Amino acid sequence: MKRAAAVFLFVLLGWSIPVPAWQLPPAPDASQGRVGRPRDRAQDEQIERLEREQEKRRNKQRQEELQKDTDKLLELATQLKQYVDKSNEHLLSIDVVRKAEEIEKLAHSVKDKMKSGL
Repeated sequence: MKRAAAVFLFVLLGWSIPVPAWQLPPAPDASQGRVGRPRDRAQDEQIERLEREQEKRRNKQRQEELQKDTDKLLELATQLKQYVDKSNEHLLSIDVVRKAEEIEKLAHSVKDKMKSGL
């Protein structure tokens, strides 16, 4: 009864009971993969090569998107300039406000894409 109470107290208080080393499972070998098989160096190199290629493709796609978005920004800024030139001090078109909002959203998108590439 005293032994059961002591075990209960250990469990209750979160203490651990030391386990002899001969009862512990063997430590994993660093030369083995996740499922206990030896690592294949050629397979590791192939995985690294594929990861580098994927990264290059992502960077290329991001660059193409940035180019397209900055071209669109230039076009929108030109349109905004034309709208502002047509307006006067007493009349501001709703198109000017909408165009400015569109430019702002696209500029934030370009900024975020640029940051993600760092």
